[in-house]
Amino acid sequence: MADWTIPAGVSSCRTALERAGRPAYLVGGCVRDLLLGRVPADWDVTTAARPEQVMALFPRTVPTGLKHGTVTVLTEDGPVEVTTFRREGDYADGRRPGAVTFDADLAGDLARRDFTVNAMAMDGAGEVTDRFGGRADLAAGVIRCVGDPERRFAEDALRMLRAVRFSAQLGFSIEGETAAALARCASGAARLSRERIRAELEKTLLSPRPERVGEMLRLGLLAHLTPLREPPDLSALRAAEAAPVPRWAAFCAAAGFPLEALPVERALLRAVRHPEAAAVRALALSGGEIAAQGFSGPAIGAAQRRLAAHILAHPADNTRERLLALLGTAPGPPF
Repeated sequence: MADWTIPAGVSSCRTALERAGRPAYLVGGCVRDLLLGRVPADWDVTTAARPEQVMALFPRTVPTGLKHGTVTVLTEDGPVEVTTFRREGDYADGRRPGAVTFDADLAGDLARRDFTVNAMAMDGAGEVTDRFGGRADLAAGVIRCVGDPERRFAEDALRMLRAVRFSAQLGFSIEGETAAALARCASGAARLSRERIRAELEKTLLSPRPERVGEMLRLGLLAHLTPLREPPDLSALRAAEAAPVPRWAAFCAAAGFPLEALPVERALLRAVRHPEAAAVRALALSGGEIAAQGFSGPAIGAAQRRLAAHILAHPADNTRERLLALLGTAPGPPF
């Protein structure tokens, strides 16, 4: 058995459920990440305990989603999402099940999940329950739906964006039948909230392979937001700093994507649409130093904007000496 590194607070949460006579397992993305040798960002537990039993068992909880069986247990090592084994009814809105029943066992709970690599559970001894070939898909580097992919995407259209996002984060390919179902079901993404779309887009853009956001465009997952005239070249996205402003700016510039179509903060929109404003603040030459060279009033701001526009195209020129040269007060080419 591998020596999994699991925070004490997470382990004690799972153990407390077991001691109360309620089977409990680590599940989903945290199991996937442990098997990949990565540190999980979030911890999830699935259990036979009902939400009210979970809340009675732990002193610090948050009723995150009682309707869907989820309670957040607050531990010394951070929050743990604890969800009751459940079955899901029909997805009338293409996003959430119309009804949830808490009459499932572990096998039934895993069967409702999106991808095989997210449909594994781990017990307290480190033994992994893997009914759908998740470990094999991890080894092969494949994103594959649990069961019929077209049904999975019809149930919850967000899974289509998540498939692309996971491929970008993990460096995995999307399995053939899953990819074909993505293309057939892509129009269903129009039913998603724009907040959800923005979140998946940003996670993909901030991943080690941000250029894979192009798959969302190519497949038509974003067709209701922007028409794709021709496949854009997104190879330069990796060169942009892995932070929201530079990655969004590079994506919007390369793909002609209308950032206004998504619910983004005004500061992000302003930074993407007017990158010279941030560049002014980053200049190696202050406004006072520009004034000392004979500039005054509005001419100082105009000079800063011109210098900012220059360093956006030539970042290596952002030195005091070079900027003075560009102002024309030292040897060097003029603006």
